[in-house]
Amino acid sequence: MTNILITAAGSYGDVAPYTGVGARLRAAGHEVALATHDSYAGLVRAAGLEFRPLPADPRTRRPAAGQAQPAGPAGKRALMRQAAAFIKELGGGIAEAAHADTGLLLLSATTAPLGHHLAEAMGIPYLDLPLVPGAPTGDFAPVVSGGRSLGRWGNRAAGRLSLRIIDRLYADATRDLRARLGLPPATARTARRRAEAAGRPVLHGFSEVLVPRPADWPTGLDVVGNWWPWHAPGAQLPPVVEDFLAAGPPPVFIGFGSMAGGDGERLSALAAAALRRAKVRGILQSGWAGLTTRHAPEHADLLTIGDVPHALLFPRMAAVVHHCGAGTTAAGLRAGVPTVPVPVTADQPFWAARLASLGAATAPIPFADLSAGHAVARLAHALTQATAAPDRRHHATEAARRLAAEDGAGQVLKAVECLGA
Repeated sequence: MTNILITAAGSYGDVAPYTGVGARLRAAGHEVALATHDSYAGLVRAAGLEFRPLPADPRTRRPAAGQAQPAGPAGKRALMRQAAAFIKELGGGIAEAAHADTGLLLLSATTAPLGHHLAEAMGIPYLDLPLVPGAPTGDFAPVVSGGRSLGRWGNRAAGRLSLRIIDRLYADATRDLRARLGLPPATARTARRRAEAAGRPVLHGFSEVLVPRPADWPTGLDVVGNWWPWHAPGAQLPPVVEDFLAAGPPPVFIGFGSMAGGDGERLSALAAAALRRAKVRGILQSGWAGLTTRHAPEHADLLTIGDVPHALLFPRMAAVVHHCGAGTTAAGLRAGVPTVPVPVTADQPFWAARLASLGAATAPIPFADLSAGHAVARLAHALTQATAAPDRRHHATEAARRLAAEDGAGQVLKAVECLGA
């Protein structure tokens, strides 16, 4: 038995998969704590894990309704400044999350560049457990670049550049954290290269169904399958959801997770109009956008819900419309239902393109296009394509069958045991 600390930071999709990993390790006899933001304390404790707080909760950093991000280069610079400030604040919390008896660190992609310094200071092993591919490869461009291939040479070059950008984001946090831990100075780039040279295994929590392991990746970078968020074995959908499902044919799910904060009124009206035009029922998940049926009271075949496990809800849907975060993408595929991808930012266009290439999704609709005059017609057309074309459901069902044969959390457990934990 080992005391294991998992660190994860970001939105729900960046944190929830690690509750499944933690629960699996706990069932095997390990003591497991998950350090993350206060917003997810209940989620962590419900999975039977010890909760430890991390600062920089993104839910408290959401822009006010109607507050626009600057466009173009100014917008990118603003995002970089926000990310660097988030990471710097996070660094102080990482130092406090580990206790003297911590024997192993499991690190998400966001926390790994900080956690490596903590492992060095404490003299304990660690495993990186990212949810997205990050190492350069000729197979595809960096996941945050929009999903468009630049050719094998261009993809690798862009991948190396993306690592240098990440080093810049972590530069201040690295300097402060190493000083706090009593470690000699080292740049974020030097620390990353040391971690790469150490040759420790990196286990990626996604499926080769969507992203086959690149052949040009170094040994030790493995794709092990998804880690599913924990939910109680006997959990059921709320009665109001069951009643709605029983009242008619399978509806379409629409939700944007942690995206589109403060844009709920417009998006709700848009979703209701598109569902009506496509002649399908719908379930809107409130999310950070605040979707609600309040803006479409005349639409009887529409229901608004809060947080409901996708594993319980998605298999009951005719199709799912979402922003294509890594976790939601996998959940829709696991359910065997077609997707209408509406990617917003970061890695979401990458996952949207992967779903479409698999045949399990319609062509992506960039979120920005939902502001155009033809947005209702375009979304309605995609809903019809997703629900009426049997080929898409067939591809999704076949992908679900393959996903069901994988055991991502079990692979993490094996790696932990190989470390002697």
